[in-house]
Amino acid sequence: MNHLVTAAIVFACVLGSGLLGLYLRERLPAHHLSDDSIGVVKLATGLIATMAALVLGLLISSAKSSFDTANGELVQNAATVIQLDRVLAKYGPETQEIRASLKRNYAGAIQILASGDAAQLAKLNSSETINRSEDFERRVDELAPSNDTQRGLKARALQLVDQVSAARWLALLQAKGSIPTPLLIVLVAWLSIIFGTFGLFTLRNGTVVAAMVLCALSTSGAIFLIQEMSTPLSGTVRVSVAPMRDTLARLDE
Repeated sequence: MNHLVTAAIVFACVLGSGLLGLYLRERLPAHHLSDDSIGVVKLATGLIATMAALVLGLLISSAKSSFDTANGELVQNAATVIQLDRVLAKYGPETQEIRASLKRNYAGAIQILASGDAAQLAKLNSSETINRSEDFERRVDELAPSNDTQRGLKARALQLVDQVSAARWLALLQAKGSIPTPLLIVLVAWLSIIFGTFGLFTLRNGTVVAAMVLCALSTSGAIFLIQEMSTPLSGTVRVSVAPMRDTLARLDE
């Protein structure tokens, strides 16, 4: 489901619960709103609020960690590609075509990542892309070194190719992260209970309604950011491809 749609549903559920609480307050018998009743409900709501705050904090921390990991892998991958290009350049002029192929493949990957489109990102896992990567590795492996220096450079190049491939698969695996649906449902239910309690023990006025709207926006915004950071390669909030563009400009020099 689209992250904006999910955030809109969360906003509607949370704010609707608050408004429902305001509505019920005016229709409940007076003894339901006694000090003893309010005290018990506040204690129960405090427990739910604590659990909701812990879950939100853990989700934000996990999403931020995933985002930072993907960003770090992207930067490391860009540095590895530069190293690979320089190793191939040192090998000799016979790697010129391989270096040109590396630049073309890398430019295509940047174009896909820059789109931020899940359908485009799926191409990175297509059989065509996999075959192209394997063909590149095969061409490096087929190099015929004529001295010890070239043999060392070939071994180093193959090692760097493996590192680039591993980083690519890691990035693709991280691109599909999201909040588990059951956890999201439970979290929204907790938040709805909390907001419903706010409305239940508050007199209805414009200030209260405005405060509920702002709090509901903040809550749904937090859910939106968590989901966006959990999918660092797509969506509105995604990792920057600037390091990759800088690497592309340095290739085949």
